[in-house]
Amino acid sequence: MWTAERNRNPRSGEPAAELGRVTLGGDPAGVSLGGERRWIGVYGPGGYSWRPTAGDKVLVLKAGAEGETPCLLGVPQEETGLKPGEVRLKGGESSVFLGQDRLELEGSLYLNGQTLWDVVEEIVIALLG
Repeated sequence: MWTAERNRNPRSGEPAAELGRVTLGGDPAGVSLGGERRWIGVYGPGGYSWRPTAGDKVLVLKAGAEGETPCLLGVPQEETGLKPGEVRLKGGESSVFLGQDRLELEGSLYLNGQTLWDVVEEIVIALLG
């Protein structure tokens, strides 16, 4: 069986990975790679989930013996000015920044479905009440 695999000719002229443009957001996604491909699975690091948006530029890996299974891996990084070891997670207008000496949160902050302000108010009332 391994000799049969060894004699297979991979698709000539087709790269193992390509940059494409998302045509249908979500998971699975649709991506334009010279022609539109649909039902492309979306992958990311363990514990991290995301959904590409139509118009996103993405990296697509062509998995399988003959590249028959495309997988959407991610988007190019934006110029962020991050220092080594720093991380920024962004979704819409919200972000979390883990810096070398600080943590920054942007956007509305909720704790168990309540705004942080409401949680603090409940604590203060319980302490004073």
